[in-house]
Amino acid sequence: MIEGQEGLSWERWRRICHDTDTLGFASLRRSDHLISLMSSPDRECIECWTSLALAAEWTKRIEFGPMVSPMTFRLPGVLAKVAASVDALSGGRLILGVGAGWNENEHRVFNIPFYTERERFDRLDAGIKKMREIWETTYPKPARNPIPLLLGGKGAKRTLPLVAREATEWNLSRLDAEMFRQRREVLEQSCREVGRDPATIRRSVMTTYIVGRDRDELRERALKLRDIIPSLKGLDAEQVLEKMRLQAFVGTPEEIAEQMREHAKLGVDLFMLQHFVLDDFDALRVLAKEVLPAVA
Repeated sequence: MIEGQEGLSWERWRRICHDTDTLGFASLRRSDHLISLMSSPDRECIECWTSLALAAEWTKRIEFGPMVSPMTFRLPGVLAKVAASVDALSGGRLILGVGAGWNENEHRVFNIPFYTERERFDRLDAGIKKMREIWETTYPKPARNPIPLLLGGKGAKRTLPLVAREATEWNLSRLDAEMFRQRREVLEQSCREVGRDPATIRRSVMTTYIVGRDRDELRERALKLRDIIPSLKGLDAEQVLEKMRLQAFVGTPEEIAEQMREHAKLGVDLFMLQHFVLDDFDALRVLAKEVLPAVA
């Protein structure tokens, strides 16, 4: 999972596409934001859907998509057309993450209307219906029609019932076992209410990670992460590791694999790992060669 607004360049994106595709990861996601969300306006941020079209060409096997595209950024019919084009280009490897939109400052800077929360959710609900209508009536059609949808969130009143009706994948963007268990039960009840088998929805969790073959490597990666995430500023390596253990996968490959297995017992099907240190190819290699086989 790449936070594209925090320094992603075309060169970095090309390399990440190649590495994740060839190392054996299941899926590659990137955020759809327009500026840094960490008060770093000088960080590069390449546009999401342009980069996804290139990912369709720069990869051969991996599933990919936005996590997530706010329905406020683009009219749903236009988003449907763009998504169908990218999916056709990739041979059916796109998963379309969509959301209601949430970052008010981002909308203000780019002069995008920012509606009330209720209005944004109404637009998301109606937008999904419009996208499916477009996929049925225009060309090129998606390779997978309808394109599988990803929806994230934890709201019991609107979000999870919408997931039950519309989504192929549900994502919780926190590493919190108890919260996952509670929201999973709400989702399963919502599925029963609409006559859907809960097992037909893939359940994913998004969090960051710090992996190291030994203690020295862990400390080194902790300091690199500190340079990117503002909430870690001023901490030494041990303090970073201590803080991140409360909200991320931290440790040796064996330790992270064990942490993942514990969450998998709760029903997590896919782990989205936020790869903040964009030039750290070795971290991706460690995950692919040592963590992934131990979990898969």
